[in-house]
Amino acid sequence: MNATAEKAQMNATAEKAVSRSGPGAAGVLVDPRWLEDHLGDPRVRVVEVDVSAAAYQDWHVGGAVLWNIYSDLKDPGYQLAGTAALERLVARSGIGPDSTVVFYGYAPALGLWLMKFYGHRDVRILDCSRDSWRSAGHSWSSAASTPAAGSVRLGNQDTSIRADWAAVRDAIGRPGTLVDVRSAAEYRGERFWPSGAMEPGGRAGHVPSAVHQPIDGLYDDDGSFRSAAELRRVFSSVDLDGTGELITYCTIGARAATAWFVLTYLLGRDRVRVYDGSWAEWGHMTGTPVERG
Repeated sequence: MNATAEKAQMNATAEKAVSRSGPGAAGVLVDPRWLEDHLGDPRVRVVEVDVSAAAYQDWHVGGAVLWNIYSDLKDPGYQLAGTAALERLVARSGIGPDSTVVFYGYAPALGLWLMKFYGHRDVRILDCSRDSWRSAGHSWSSAASTPAAGSVRLGNQDTSIRADWAAVRDAIGRPGTLVDVRSAAEYRGERFWPSGAMEPGGRAGHVPSAVHQPIDGLYDDDGSFRSAAELRRVFSSVDLDGTGELITYCTIGARAATAWFVLTYLLGRDRVRVYDGSWAEWGHMTGTPVERG
């Protein structure tokens, strides 16, 4: 690396460190070394969030449990699973009321958002990718983890961070309120699912008046979040300095929760909600307006 490139890298690292010094980021992001040092702490629970068990079964962070979005977090209508089912999930994950819960994997922000919605105090995201964790030599295992059962009562739902389909309907026509974070092909209605597939009985497209704001470019090569300045450039279609409400949506809520996390914790934007039903719900409903193109 030449001197100019090295200086640029050092400046970017310094900017990133400064951008993480605020109360929002400092409270929710943990670096790999911190997690490695706390894997034996019974107060720390680690959860991988994914759409299938394949990656987890191949290998996972030592001691981590799996939350499957489709079978654990969602009901057949793509709404959040019921409170009782989620309480059982949290309990068998070894989580207690005073646990520090660290999420990683395909959709860590969805896990964090869910626990924040139910009022859990200490939830965090591992600030690196799965591959970076393993390639750096951190602890991993292929054996399923079976922690001692915890005990948590989920209540006190924070409705200020969740939107349902009716809230989305009522926001249609309000400039800049609805934020669609899917790919351009999904937004235009060329595909229903991110994989490219259409859905029998489902309609592809977007909610009328929704701003298209894909969330590509959030991460550095190691899977850590980029600096606040870089993240602001990613969210160029969103009113980052305003006070109006924002409602993010995607297909199943994972990307929407990621956008909510970045906007809320890394960029300090207030009044952001996640439509967790997202397009999987909206596109299956009868009578909900859909635009294409």
